[in-house]
Amino acid sequence: MSYREKIKDVYDLLGQGKAMDAFEKYYSDHVVMEELGAEPVKGKEVNHAREIAFFETIQEFHGAGVEAITADEEKGITMVESWFDATYKNGQRYNMEQVAVQRWEHDHIVYEKFYHK
Repeated sequence: MSYREKIKDVYDLLGQGKAMDAFEKYYSDHVVMEELGAEPVKGKEVNHAREIAFFETIQEFHGAGVEAITADEEKGITMVESWFDATYKNGQRYNMEQVAVQRWEHDHIVYEKFYHK
């Protein structure tokens, strides 16, 4: 399976409400995740807890989608432009657009950085 096919599967799982299934299947035990301007978060267990905490802040999803996916198969890098629209438990509705860049080693993402507004 190509890196492009793998990252497409990640986002297909996200679209089906199976974000944590995608996380378990495709993220390395040593993954480093970073939001632009924030300190990197190291390790699958810590990032898993961070993802769960994020999803627990959401009251309702209104939609999500992928605008573009690209891959450099030789370097093991994928990039996804996506968006989501959600209402948080505090009542604030938020439309987020982002580009996520993933670096792969074999079947797993070892580093992911998010650029969003």
